[in-house]
Amino acid sequence: MKKIRELKKWVEGYKKVEAICDELQLAYDFFKEEAVTEAEVDSAYSESIRMVEDLELMNMLRKEEDKLGAVVKIVAGAGGTEAQDWGSMLMRMYLRWCEMKGYKTEIANILDGDEAGIKSVTIKVEGDFAYGYLKSENGVHRLVRVSPFNAQGKRMTSFTSVFVVPLVDDTIEIEINPAGISWDTFRSSGAGGQNVNKVESGVRLHYKFHNVLTDQDDEIVIENTETRDQPKNKENALRLLRSQLYEIELEKRRAETAKIEAGKKKIEWGSQIRSYVFDDRRVKDHRTDYQTSNVQAVMDGNIDEFIKAYLMEFGGSDN
Repeated sequence: MKKIRELKKWVEGYKKVEAICDELQLAYDFFKEEAVTEAEVDSAYSESIRMVEDLELMNMLRKEEDKLGAVVKIVAGAGGTEAQDWGSMLMRMYLRWCEMKGYKTEIANILDGDEAGIKSVTIKVEGDFAYGYLKSENGVHRLVRVSPFNAQGKRMTSFTSVFVVPLVDDTIEIEINPAGISWDTFRSSGAGGQNVNKVESGVRLHYKFHNVLTDQDDEIVIENTETRDQPKNKENALRLLRSQLYEIELEKRRAETAKIEAGKKKIEWGSQIRSYVFDDRRVKDHRTDYQTSNVQAVMDGNIDEFIKAYLMEFGGSDN
């Protein structure tokens, strides 16, 4: 069912792109007949480009964990009140972005600053692909501004770190490929009466699959002789198989989280991923070189273009 849902999203996305491209062609044909204006053709063209880019962006979110919700932790760096105020500004920015995306948010933990702002906050974000988008925000964010907390009105630099990990749900969907299963039967031994030894009630399940932990083809072998009934023993063996596959999936998720944790950067000069320079009216991402002069819009949660630039450049890699 999971694969069907994923394919359905792609089919729907393709159909939308196909429809908007047909509309663009129609608009161009009408333009040649002077039935529509050049501005209307330009509008149709811009919309078709946007939808193609959205589909391409979805292709950048193809990792298993990208589909999950996210846990966002914001930690103010050194710098006292100024850094703590910067932390609260980033919290507001992400909450506004989540609101625009229709994501559900919950502040799991917050530590207020000494005079203003926050020292740290943990936000749970629930919604499809929340982690896939927000992983682009992992790193150190640098603020440069004339500080309202400095009596001399000096230009100050502050750092705040943003950590993003997948929000792992309790329901791991285990899919067993029937083509990978083969069975052997054998006579059980031990207590259970005459029937135990006369009927081949014992079962041996062989399951061949691709192990995501080792990235190699693997086999699980499970024997079950719990009952005198062969079909029940097969059910029990399949239940044990699901348990083993569940553990493999859990281990994979733990490994992904550990990899993300290992990538956390120290909050210091030179390690920032993005700079927000207020008096120069400039926000620049140092990984993609994407920048904008509309600082207020960014602080109001309009960070989609930064996310898109990151995913289009790095989304398909293992980084």
